[in-house]
Amino acid sequence: MANHDRSFDIGGDVVVRRSSPPSLSMTSDNQLEIPPRVVEDFPMSTREKTLTINEIYHSIQGESTFAGRPCVFVRLTFCDLRCNYCDTDYAFYEGKKQTLKEIMDVVELLRCPLVEITGGEPLLQKNVLPLMSILADANYTVLLETSGAHDISKVDSRVHRIMDLKTPGSGEVEKNLWSNIDHLSSRDEVKFVIGSREDYEWSRENVYRFDLPRRCHAILFSPIFGRIDPREIVEWILADRLDVRFQLQMHKFIWTPTQRGV
Repeated sequence: MANHDRSFDIGGDVVVRRSSPPSLSMTSDNQLEIPPRVVEDFPMSTREKTLTINEIYHSIQGESTFAGRPCVFVRLTFCDLRCNYCDTDYAFYEGKKQTLKEIMDVVELLRCPLVEITGGEPLLQKNVLPLMSILADANYTVLLETSGAHDISKVDSRVHRIMDLKTPGSGEVEKNLWSNIDHLSSRDEVKFVIGSREDYEWSRENVYRFDLPRRCHAILFSPIFGRIDPREIVEWILADRLDVRFQLQMHKFIWTPTQRGV
């Protein structure tokens, strides 16, 4: 098993965890292909903007159509939702301010071309927008995981937005910002986290209502871990011939479900 708990301090409460040597792209002459440094090209006022960061780590992407790929995760602090199945409540308040330059330095150190911005709720911090643009300018593939309760329209169009629509079982269904659906593109993915038949039927209704297969790249149906037998959701999808992608949280099967930094 990978040495996923090796860690080092980056100058505060934020800890970088490295899970085995990262996988890198190779050029035709068998040289490592690392995204170029571009943060120095931005004005000092941008580089010195800050975000409150909970953790930065290198692991396997456990969800979405990018599942199974090595990925750097930049987890931001703060969330204004309280989903009753939340598995990252430690990100509600824990964290330390870091400049965008400091964040980019850590990301570059981990040497992985895929980066996900997650939380908490990343869009609560306005300086996440220039961070995502800087990453995209540096030729990283950038993913944003967001609750769907905040406006996604200002996110750089190069970013792959993975947006939740909160089901009734989450306890936060009233927080869905439905206008976000009009901003979805062929890069984006919509996720429904399902804990019951009611959640499934609600999700199915909204897949049809908004014609989501036409609007976005993928629709993800994910079981609430430990609350529902995943096979039930699979059988419902097959019976309805629903055009969605079923997924499990891969990292919870590789490591213990409560393991942080993976």
